[in-house]
Amino acid sequence: MTPDRQPTLEGERVVIRPLRADDWEAVYAVASDPLIWELHPVPDRWRETVFHTFFDEALACGGGLVIIDKATGMIIGSSRYDAYDQANDELEIGWTFIARRHWGGSYNREIKRLMLDHIHYYVGRVVFLVGQHNLRSRRAMEKIGGTLIPGRHHRGNGDMFPDHVVYAIDRA
Repeated sequence: MTPDRQPTLEGERVVIRPLRADDWEAVYAVASDPLIWELHPVPDRWRETVFHTFFDEALACGGGLVIIDKATGMIIGSSRYDAYDQANDELEIGWTFIARRHWGGSYNREIKRLMLDHIHYYVGRVVFLVGQHNLRSRRAMEKIGGTLIPGRHHRGNGDMFPDHVVYAIDRA
């Protein structure tokens, strides 16, 4: 069964829905904070031209999502379902960022839990691509139960993203 990569998901704190072209201003308002990207392999993603490529890729992949704070109704970030691999029964969740005021709390856990619960209906394994030196994201992965897959790179291609590591969470 082909995964539904454009769901609307609702938790206590957030609503996650499909990304639309008219979300540009609100999503870029969050993404324009340089501190969000300081540990990422693409640290200048806060620049409008660089982020526009990222945004367009999220729309084109068919799995781009926005994250909305239920309390305010404001977009606070974005994520994606990408790289469905039917042969290996896996899909990637990634490209996630949220506004700094939502860091360190329960938002990331809820976002990932909603996304994992949804997509694990379709696939047995979810993989996450994380910048090798992005210790903040790596700790966040471990907090939600991610297991590092030693030696694995994005989609098995170390040449494509050599500065990344891969974590996995298998369906229970």
